[in-house]
Amino acid sequence: MKRFFRKIVSVLTSRMMLIGLLIVLQLLWFVMLTLRLVQYVHWIYTGFLILSILMEIYIVSKSGNPSYKILWLLFIGTFPVFGCLMYLFFGDKRPSRRIRRKFYHGRHVISARQSVTTTLPQIPLCTAELNGYLEKSGFPMYQNTQVEYFTSGDSLFLQLVKDLRQAKHFIYMEYFIIAEGVMWDTIKNLLKEKAASGVEIRLIYDDLGSIGCLPKNFQKELKAAGIQLMAFNPIRPVFSAVMNNRNHRKITVIDGYIGYTGGFNLADEYINQIERFGHWKDTAVRLYGEATYALTQMNLELWNAFHNTHDRCEDYQPYRYHHDPFPTDGYVQPYCNSPFENEMLAHDVYLDLITQAKRYVYIFTPYLAIDDSMQHALCMAAQRGVDVRIVMPGIPDKRAVYSLTRSYYEPLIRAGVRIYEYTPGFIHAKSYLVDDRIGVVGTINMDYRSLYLHMECAVLMVECSALEKLKVDCILTMELSHRVTLRECKRRYHNLIWQAILRTFSPLL
Repeated sequence: MKRFFRKIVSVLTSRMMLIGLLIVLQLLWFVMLTLRLVQYVHWIYTGFLILSILMEIYIVSKSGNPSYKILWLLFIGTFPVFGCLMYLFFGDKRPSRRIRRKFYHGRHVISARQSVTTTLPQIPLCTAELNGYLEKSGFPMYQNTQVEYFTSGDSLFLQLVKDLRQAKHFIYMEYFIIAEGVMWDTIKNLLKEKAASGVEIRLIYDDLGSIGCLPKNFQKELKAAGIQLMAFNPIRPVFSAVMNNRNHRKITVIDGYIGYTGGFNLADEYINQIERFGHWKDTAVRLYGEATYALTQMNLELWNAFHNTHDRCEDYQPYRYHHDPFPTDGYVQPYCNSPFENEMLAHDVYLDLITQAKRYVYIFTPYLAIDDSMQHALCMAAQRGVDVRIVMPGIPDKRAVYSLTRSYYEPLIRAGVRIYEYTPGFIHAKSYLVDDRIGVVGTINMDYRSLYLHMECAVLMVECSALEKLKVDCILTMELSHRVTLRECKRRYHNLIWQAILRTFSPLL
């Protein structure tokens, strides 16, 4: 009984409960204010109607993805008052000026992304234009890098622990979710051990992504162990557009020449220590060599945006602590996407890969909420004879998002796209494979949040041997999955109204 009461008290005094209570109080204040102003409701509504028209003119005139803008125009037109408020809080993908200034300060300290490759690699003709686009956006292409592909978080975790144990100089980690359990406890103990031996440890986590997953003494415990911490965009109990931009990246860098990224977070479901939504399927890559430098620079930019450490990139280059040549295995180009930039980099990379495909495109994604250009590219690729296959979760983690995802099935299947649902459980992987020669593994979902609102990262691989393992994984995963038929889509007409509503709200999901 005492344990039960302690648990109740712990929940009631938790940070999430406090933030929720303060937000509810704000809502009550808004309601009370609205009731007091009810006698002026006609004038207030007229004012919001005028504001909605001005807001729609502003949305039309600004640059950005047309489909994203159309969804907001429909939302504001349908709900003038509520729609305007939601756009003010959540619609504009650009972060606050304060955060933008800090990020540009971090970029200035790092003095622009640099390559350690002395000569520009010979870019393969199959991706020359895409590689050039990423180069101009500040993401060099690398050789002298070995790429290892992981088909699950379980196998990745074993290698990650091994590499962390061997770290001698620094470990930088950056994750959307950190949650108590076997995975985090193992890594936490290793980080403490390494910090005690003099290894520099930096850990960045997203405050919203990890809220409710960590104990109250999380920061105190790690700081006492000598681990440097940063909670990205801390949650405050106020309505703010700033809360809409999250750091969804997953990065580990060890001594400057070993790097990890992919779909996995530091929580037990990612290594199937606990079961959530059946078997959890994820993918990731391990970089060994020069391309790790790109992940290091991404992490340093963010860290220096909020800490005056004045790091110099030269101190973190791969060859500083590894003096022997690295093996060459194809071409590797890590890149990141963020609302701080004007480019829709993640969207453009996915679109280009679909457009240039000649034989096949295999896609793993947990969510599918795409704009007209992406849908048109997928349909056109299938109609010109490309074998386009998309693997989605068989067991959803979010029912509303799952229904929204399924609303895209019918037009894609009619065009010839094959859609599979992963029968054993939830697929959280974000992977592309094109024509045996080009692949992407990273953190980027095919939805509005990943493509426009979040900080994301991925690795573009060209002619790497890891692509062979990715292809085998794609085929085996599809064999375990159920192929969705057009007839199954037709059976869901009773959901059409619900799916239409979800599409209206899709920028918020």
